[in-house]
Amino acid sequence: MRAARGAGVSAVRRCAWAEGTSGSMTEYHDREWGRPSHDDGYLFEMLVLEGAQAGLSWSTVLGKRENYRRLLDGFDVKAVAEYGPGKLEALLGDAGIVRHRLKVASLPRNARAFLAVAEEFGSFDAYLWSWVDGRPVVRHRARGARPPARTDLSDRLAKDLKKRGFSFVGTTITYAFLQATGVVDDHAGDCFVVGELSGG
Repeated sequence: MRAARGAGVSAVRRCAWAEGTSGSMTEYHDREWGRPSHDDGYLFEMLVLEGAQAGLSWSTVLGKRENYRRLLDGFDVKAVAEYGPGKLEALLGDAGIVRHRLKVASLPRNARAFLAVAEEFGSFDAYLWSWVDGRPVVRHRARGARPPARTDLSDRLAKDLKKRGFSFVGTTITYAFLQATGVVDDHAGDCFVVGELSGG
């Protein structure tokens, strides 16, 4: 991950949802959110975390991120794909993650689906970015304007992911995943990250 230039300066403008936050939320906005990612390991990590978020706040899930990393073998998709009933029960007993039975059960299933997509397309990255012809969808908003919860792109991608065996990939979760990985750039137009992404 790249450090955000000027992230520690108080005058820096951020997206409204990241202003007034501190710690992991600010760091996540400044260094990760909306920055294009092409690393399969990171893409799997964000797919796991966005699925865990369903019905919860992102700050809650972000606060459990290190526990997920520790318990899921560093988000090693091949290792997660091999998890059996014993490992899943152990995960359900650990308060460090979201202990939702269906979400936990989806981990090895989604990992296997992820690996199948990577096998078919050469990488999950190639599959994901093919939906936008390799170029981020830029949707810089006016300050205070809320991004949509879903789009036609997230509708279509969610449908395809479900067809490929993924779960916890409804259109709202999928859109959040697209935002997180930079496939969609939803930063406010005056956010400092916009300048970084455009080379300013």
